[in-house]
Amino acid sequence: MRAVTKYGAVSGLGSLVITALAVAPAGGTTTLDTEMQGTAVAAKRAADAGIVFGTCPKVEGLPSSVSCGTVKVPLDYADPSGRQITLTVSRVKASGEATEYQGAFVYNPGGPGASSMYFPMAAQLPEWKRIARAYDIVGYAPRGVGRSAPLSCQDSADFGKAPTPSPVHPSPAYKTERIAQAKAYAEGCARKTGAALRHYTSLNNARDLDVLRAALGQPRLTFMGASYGTYFGALYATLFPSHVRRLVFDSAVNPDTDQIWYRNNLNQSLAFESRWSDFRAWAARHDATFHLGTTPEQVMRSYEKARDRLAAKPAGGKVGPGQLHAAFLGTGYYDDVWVARATALSEYLKGNEKPLIAQAAPRPEYAKESENANAVYTAVECNDAPWPTEWEVWDRDNTALARRAPFETWDNAFMNLPCAFWTAPRQEPLEVRTKRGALPPTLILAAERDAATPYEGARELAQRLKGSVLITEEDSGTHGIGGGSNGCVNAHLENYLLRGETPVRRASCAPHPEPDPVSLDRRAAQPKLPHAV
Repeated sequence: MRAVTKYGAVSGLGSLVITALAVAPAGGTTTLDTEMQGTAVAAKRAADAGIVFGTCPKVEGLPSSVSCGTVKVPLDYADPSGRQITLTVSRVKASGEATEYQGAFVYNPGGPGASSMYFPMAAQLPEWKRIARAYDIVGYAPRGVGRSAPLSCQDSADFGKAPTPSPVHPSPAYKTERIAQAKAYAEGCARKTGAALRHYTSLNNARDLDVLRAALGQPRLTFMGASYGTYFGALYATLFPSHVRRLVFDSAVNPDTDQIWYRNNLNQSLAFESRWSDFRAWAARHDATFHLGTTPEQVMRSYEKARDRLAAKPAGGKVGPGQLHAAFLGTGYYDDVWVARATALSEYLKGNEKPLIAQAAPRPEYAKESENANAVYTAVECNDAPWPTEWEVWDRDNTALARRAPFETWDNAFMNLPCAFWTAPRQEPLEVRTKRGALPPTLILAAERDAATPYEGARELAQRLKGSVLITEEDSGTHGIGGGSNGCVNAHLENYLLRGETPVRRASCAPHPEPDPVSLDRRAAQPKLPHAV
């Protein structure tokens, strides 16, 4: 799924089972069987070696309370003794008494292309402290990400070029330009990575997770995946049900093989339109603070006025319509950015560019990280499943969708368009499903109005993983709700992780409060408080 940092968008096309991947000769052993055997070999090797944790490299930017190590995994699980790649791992040890200890708790924030190396710092946050007493809090960078056999598809300076346009209804000439860019990007991925490119997949991310489990000395895995992390977490549950201790799926990708990945992207763009409307309705209710309009339509006109003005004269020479859209895309993920975005838009229209530049301008120091994340996102999703290879299909589907959902549709489509020109072999999505009793109870967390991973995905996952329990935050759209601001959700999360307790099948939580903006004058007069990590 496309994470708030623009790591990715859920996409989907397929309707296919993994047994079609490839059939090996003679004895009828499938490639999947061979790779399962390879995973067992790699996991045994990792269990014997363990992970030597020590001081984190400075490049990770982590405090001394966090320790780091590495684990080796095969590039190709069909050849477990062949080329090995190294994944980076971070950890804060459990802070509680020995009698409280429950093992390692591994987290992935999604993407594809996101790292959780920072996650052990969450052990100091109030929402995670009780969990951190019982568990070692473990983060890691999946294959391709950060220092874990990093991928790149183009020069990072070119990736971060700004300002850029963001047409709601692109012209034929603009479409032709973006087609050429997508072809060049796909060619860059193939050229820079070579034959190894095909091995950056969700199935391999699930296999890597089992090797990490073994390296951590855990007979069974306790894992929480958010957004895209729920998808390869679901693949893990399907492939390794007997290796599961506790699994949390936070903001679930729809795992239906018909959705991976092209159709999930279309559904995501449609869902963003509703959440964009939620933001505009909220801003209208607070017109006394922001002065953007008293109706959602008036707020939209304020946004369009800013977009037109930026097209004519980019703010700070770097913030054009593309950067404006990217910044306001965040309102579809997290309502805790609503005040900042509305303030920036209000100030810009009054002649003060600084807040908008601060929130929307590209940060050169993050260019390499952003390019890497986008490369991993593209490689994984393009490799995972078949995609339409005819531009006419993309044009037809997205033109029709943009009439209903103009806010995100074309930007999302162009982001994924390299998959139309991908040269690495495509896999067929694995059918996510477990039989009743094969898997311990698992916990699914979902916000009812989540745009990045629409709620239907959580319901679909709950049907496929027998014995799973769905916790719904009603009438809310935050993407990733575990450990957030909703005490009811966090209580269910703690009860599950600390005591293995769940409701029988499902439960609902009232929404967390909407942002309550203070007037600009009053906020400026308030003392500044330090931000939590």
